[in-house]
Amino acid sequence: MLSVQEAESIILSLVQPLDEQLDTEVVELSAATGRILAAPVTSQLDFPHWDNSAMDGYAVRYADVQSCDASQPAVLEIIEEIPAGYQPQREVQSGQASRILTGACMPQGADTVVMQENTQREENRVLIFEAPEPQAFVRKKAAFYQAGMPLLPPGVTIGAPEIAVLAAAQCTQLTVYRLPKVVIFSTGNELVTPEQPLQPGQIVDSNQYALAAFVLQAGGVAISLGIVPDQPEALRAKITQAISSADIVLSTGGVSVGDYDYVDQILTDLGAQTHIHSVAVKPGKPLTVATFPSLDQENQRGTKPPVLYFGLPGNPVSALVSCWRFVKPALNKLSGLPPTSCKPTFVQAYTRHELRASGKRETYLWGQLQVVDGSYEFHLAGGSHSSGNLINLAQTTGLAVVPVGQTSIPAGELVQVLQISY
Repeated sequence: MLSVQEAESIILSLVQPLDEQLDTEVVELSAATGRILAAPVTSQLDFPHWDNSAMDGYAVRYADVQSCDASQPAVLEIIEEIPAGYQPQREVQSGQASRILTGACMPQGADTVVMQENTQREENRVLIFEAPEPQAFVRKKAAFYQAGMPLLPPGVTIGAPEIAVLAAAQCTQLTVYRLPKVVIFSTGNELVTPEQPLQPGQIVDSNQYALAAFVLQAGGVAISLGIVPDQPEALRAKITQAISSADIVLSTGGVSVGDYDYVDQILTDLGAQTHIHSVAVKPGKPLTVATFPSLDQENQRGTKPPVLYFGLPGNPVSALVSCWRFVKPALNKLSGLPPTSCKPTFVQAYTRHELRASGKRETYLWGQLQVVDGSYEFHLAGGSHSSGNLINLAQTTGLAVVPVGQTSIPAGELVQVLQISY
């Protein structure tokens, strides 16, 4: 049985990121939110595009105002008003000023802006009562970004700030990695869909829906293949179907040591190489990780990357915890994120409840991670922390970690918490 860290290391070593040449597509800016850049972005625009004012006031020549004060104000002729979006028509000469508004182009001849609070206008002239610093409130052309330089590098996830930058830079078409294809199916004779009437002994297949949502939130395409009964031939056919179109396969159930747990043997029969059978973690001990050589014999690279297969536990809490801890890093790396962004995010938080574990395995307890007075706090979910109790998993935003060999962490102590983002 592997440690959590050993399992994570093996899984990440098995993932081959999407190819920056073959696994990309071009999308419009309006459809780019959440996508990952596969190529660097540059712009032909300088930022700012031209010298402009950072303040409402007056564009002046510094030499005309460098010595003025309240007792001896500089008196300048106002020759023009320059609102934002207007191209200045006149050059500022000695003894002159242009009324200018925030964001407006600086006129020729002016090199400084005097904020209007330090002025008094009298018809067509302005009195300057305080000497500004040289080039005060002037945003110089290309001070923020120079045309042709890298704007955003590959591996960046495009969110609202990036959309704003790309729109301003007039980058309307972007090369991004394609979305990873994740095929999902559940195993078990006892499973039924949410639409079916529930008979004694049956269980609603929540895993199919939970894992599809997880994949969507993780930036992949979920392909659900439904429920497979505990029958070797049916399971063999479903796995064969899954690996024919997937980058990653997620199956739930059938990976423990029960009489009807056939997944591991079928994977071997189909030619998979199994790298992990179980992990010293609670919940989620039965975890199978295997790789299949691509079914496509040839493409431009010779062979495609192997398909990564996760045989997850059937218990719904165990399945989701396994996804958060092990599948998400694999999806991150596959998607084209940089290595520093692939691993889970852990934070130190003060636990508001005592955390208990057996000490035999690294234990994850679910609850809510909150920021209170500048520090993280972890609030343990109420009720039983059984892998079969799905109810109190709702609204989970963190998994508190009780290390191997430790049976209790008192309330008020610091604890490591895996941060879950949606």
